[in-house]
Amino acid sequence: MPITPSKIYRFLLDYFGTQNWWPVDEEYHKKNKSDPRFEIMMGAILTQNTAWSNVEKALVNLKKSNSLTVRKIEENDIENLKRMIQPTGFFNQKATRLKILAAHLHETYKGDLDKFFNRDLKEIRRELLSLKGIGPETADSMLLYAGNHPIFVVDAYTKRICKRLPVKIGESYDDIQQYFEEHLQQSFPEKDFAPLYKELHALIVQLAKKCCKNKPECKKCPLKNHCEFNLSKSNTLTD
Repeated sequence: MPITPSKIYRFLLDYFGTQNWWPVDEEYHKKNKSDPRFEIMMGAILTQNTAWSNVEKALVNLKKSNSLTVRKIEENDIENLKRMIQPTGFFNQKATRLKILAAHLHETYKGDLDKFFNRDLKEIRRELLSLKGIGPETADSMLLYAGNHPIFVVDAYTKRICKRLPVKIGESYDDIQQYFEEHLQQSFPEKDFAPLYKELHALIVQLAKKCCKNKPECKKCPLKNHCEFNLSKSNTLTD
């Protein structure tokens, strides 16, 4: 019997524990009277094609110059911004994308993220996707983690795990997202959708980093008894 998203969630939660993702420096924002949601939005762009450890280095640089606000990013000299985010790689593209996001938020919403996020999810998503350099994964990360909107984030790790288990669906972003949302919504109350999606996405990332790597370490995987990739590999070794 195929493993369902709700079972994946429970197995991973039992194995890894609560992840409490997305990390933000609440003390910093309290001290500087800045909005932690913008740090998350920036992080969603900075983490494109790089490890989170590199994003953390860039965020440290941005904090030192007190640049984690819409206005500061918009006003910052782009060459200076590139230097601060250099640890994340692709810093020329990312600096431009941060500038575009900040300019849009300032010009349209005066930098007020309540006005930006307190709208219909689909409307906000269309708006984010219209900005250069923001694709579905980045937009949905902003919506879920910064806006607390119930939308499941699909990343390369999710696609890899779906392929190996396998989950019998299409391989597109939309197919996987719809599959997870529909199944999870059958097992959990609506009030839990957003926190559930956050936790499961973070748990999948943890699984991919610890076990389901490019070269998988199946023996220690909490899903090994439900994974056709592992089971077929074990049968080959036995034969």
